[in-house]
Amino acid sequence: MASAPSKLYADDVSLVVVLLDTNPFFWSSSSLSFSQFLSHVLAFLNAILTLNQLNQVVVIATGYNSCDYVFDSSSDLNRSFENGRMPVMCSSLLQKLEEFLITDEQLSKEEPEGKIKPSLFSGSLSMALCYIQRVFRSGALHPHPRILCLQGSLDGPEQYVAIMNAIFSAQRSSVPIDSCYIGSQNSAFLQQASYITGGVHHKPQNLDGLFQYLMTIFATDLHSRSFIHLPKPVGVDFRASCMFFKLA
Repeated sequence: MASAPSKLYADDVSLVVVLLDTNPFFWSSSSLSFSQFLSHVLAFLNAILTLNQLNQVVVIATGYNSCDYVFDSSSDLNRSFENGRMPVMCSSLLQKLEEFLITDEQLSKEEPEGKIKPSLFSGSLSMALCYIQRVFRSGALHPHPRILCLQGSLDGPEQYVAIMNAIFSAQRSSVPIDSCYIGSQNSAFLQQASYITGGVHHKPQNLDGLFQYLMTIFATDLHSRSFIHLPKPVGVDFRASCMFFKLA
């Protein structure tokens, strides 16, 4: 499907679609607790909205069985609380996130002991692109869109084809995919997604300073990136993970 023509606001206005990894299998073994992670992310989202009053933020929760929208700053409900944006954003996002976690766990099927399920990254990435396409086709002026993946779970090789299709769709629509990997190993999927779409990939070394990483690297609007030195891709893994999955 061809991308819709876009009508953009000023260069520094952004639409940031954040993919939030909520996989309990990962967070139960992470050195950074999920609540600490959320505190960093909420502060970052509030900063994005504060940088420009026209900025928009959408958050998609990525579980291991499902994914869903949990926050949209452009909704009428959120727009009516402009003077108390941070408290309202927190309460709205956290409430929907809690509901999502309960629903996602209820969808779980019995798995062999010791098997860790990856997050449904392909689903949340597709939802992000669908949202952006709706914005493109809305007819009104809109911000410069980009996707930010906050992932800690291991890659799911069975999702490789779907993820690559989504990556090439983002490339065709000129939508950069930024990625911040917070797991112990790096993610080949995220490296490829950022490299192919012209986004930024980074793996923070100190998770206690996650907010600083988010602000100094991922808060930068697309226009400003042309004259700011951001992390460059090094040793991107282009192997087709589905092939290794089949041979395993």
